[in-house]
Amino acid sequence: MALGGAGAITAANLAIRFVLELCAFAALGYWGYDALGVVGAILAPLAAIVVWGLFVAPKARFSLSTPARLTVELLVFAAAVAGLAAAGATWLAIALGAAYAVNRSLLGWTARGSLPSERAD
Repeated sequence: MALGGAGAITAANLAIRFVLELCAFAALGYWGYDALGVVGAILAPLAAIVVWGLFVAPKARFSLSTPARLTVELLVFAAAVAGLAAAGATWLAIALGAAYAVNRSLLGWTARGSLPSERAD
């Protein structure tokens, strides 16, 4: 079954979102290693993965309201961006933050079914 229009954009953005999640966990590992060595490289992403799995993942153990779930999601990505910046990877921090912001915006638009290109003028 072929996807067209907003369906294709949503599918692509969900795939990009998954990659961004992995990048956030990797960024936390990078920061953890920079700050605490091997133990930090393991514990920092592990903590984020547990939080993500409990509260944000599609099959999360605990169901949160949308604003609460988005807040937890934002906190995980903010921690990843801050970690990259603290570890001296400023450009990677900017890139991850910008990619997350664009992806989250597009997912929000497609969820409401109103991409800017689909609006009637």
